[in-house]
Amino acid sequence: MDLDHIREVKARYESELLSKANVVSVGIGLPLRDGEPVAEPGIVVSVTHKVKANELAPQDLIPQQLDDVRVWIEAVDRPHAINN
Repeated sequence: MDLDHIREVKARYESELLSKANVVSVGIGLPLRDGEPVAEPGIVVSVTHKVKANELAPQDLIPQQLDDVRVWIEAVDRPHAINN
C-alpha cells in the first residue's frame, strides 16, 4: 500500500477518530505479533483499553477499514509526561 495514500486517509479521518471514546492517538504503522509484522501498513488507533463493540455507543465504534486502508486498534496506557 502506498504510504502517501495512507497519510491522506489518516489526515481525512484523524479528528473523527480522536473524538471517539478511549482513543488517545492515531498513527500509521504495522500490526506486530512477537515483534514481527503480520500485515500491510495501515492506520493504528491507540485506545486506553479495548471495549467490546456491543458495549460502545454506535458513534464510538472504530471501523476496521477507512476507504481502502486497514485500521488496527492497539490498547496502550494513557500517555503521560515523565518527570525526571
